[in-house]
Amino acid sequence: MKNDLNSFEDIKVIRKMMEESTRFLSLSGLSGVFAGVVSIIGAYLVYLFILDNGAIEFSTYLSGLTDPNYPVSGWLLIVDALTVLGLAITFALVFSLRKARRDKKKFMTPISLRMLLNLSIPLFTGGVFVIALVLADQLLFIVPCLLIFYGLALVNAGKFTFSEIFYLGLLEIIIGLVALFVPEWGLIFWLAGFGVLHIIYGAAMYRRYER
Repeated sequence: MKNDLNSFEDIKVIRKMMEESTRFLSLSGLSGVFAGVVSIIGAYLVYLFILDNGAIEFSTYLSGLTDPNYPVSGWLLIVDALTVLGLAITFALVFSLRKARRDKKKFMTPISLRMLLNLSIPLFTGGVFVIALVLADQLLFIVPCLLIFYGLALVNAGKFTFSEIFYLGLLEIIIGLVALFVPEWGLIFWLAGFGVLHIIYGAAMYRRYER
């Protein structure tokens, strides 16, 4: 009986070692929660200041960016989006580095680099595609495409980290595809995809892996 227990424990140890050698496990759920919160705050600021507390429709504002007879500034929207992106990346790095130190693991490993590579390829492709949309004055489709390519990036990177990231990516893709057919609701889909889903999945991951 004792030998059976020892064998079972040995199998658990071997399985854990194999998992750690093939998956990036320092990703913190708190980074997802804070990224979602920052995205919601950013969307609210857009609604409050750029869309004049809802007096201007999101689709009308985007259309005005390409209409010389309706001059509006797109810089505020760009600054807001870049600020949200910068804060989300910062939180992801801070919380994941803290988790790696707490677990006494290296943050930069061959697996983490492969995950970043698989994450960055769809993101870079999506960025180029969005630039093409801007040049073609198809601004309404920017949010749906951001959600779709972000979801593809998560699906692509999911095999190198927690399985929840894969399913989060699938949901982001689904939301993006729906948004393609009602692009005028872009701000709402932004809230759902980058805000609410991040908070739900981040909280679930934190509760499962870090508490």
